[in-house]
Amino acid sequence: MDFKRILKHLMTTERHVRKIFTPTHLEHIAHSIQASERQHSGEIRFAVESALELQTLLDKATPRRRAIEVFSELHVWDTELNNGVLIYVLLADHAIEIVADRGIHAKVGTQYWDNLCKAIETAFAKGHYEEGVKTCVAAVSEKLIQHFPHDGGGENELPDTPVVIA
Repeated sequence: MDFKRILKHLMTTERHVRKIFTPTHLEHIAHSIQASERQHSGEIRFAVESALELQTLLDKATPRRRAIEVFSELHVWDTELNNGVLIYVLLADHAIEIVADRGIHAKVGTQYWDNLCKAIETAFAKGHYEEGVKTCVAAVSEKLIQHFPHDGGGENELPDTPVVIA
């Protein structure tokens, strides 16, 4: 059992998330997502979670496993062209995960998403949280524009507002 990790999760609260991602920052991220989605037919979601529940930690959940659960809970998989992308931040673990639906993942591949996560981690390490997320949204958008350009039709299938999971 990793007591250090458990303690970190118990001490990281929604207050920590709200300090790093203020309502203004979250609004700017939402605008970035909206602007992005006008250029392609994909869907981008951003979710930040302060910490995992104790039972989840005892079950040795990884940030990746939790990101996949959030991907499902937010219905990012439920797009017509299977081209939804979740950018997930688990604050207590300082972890960033990108989960891409099979339509876009098949065209982009794991290495691209891994490199993008590393770039966000670098921005976050410098305290550039909003900029890191917006840069990530732009990089995801670039691939969605390349592989799923907007054809003038379609609808916004998922909300653009960031999700804060307490």
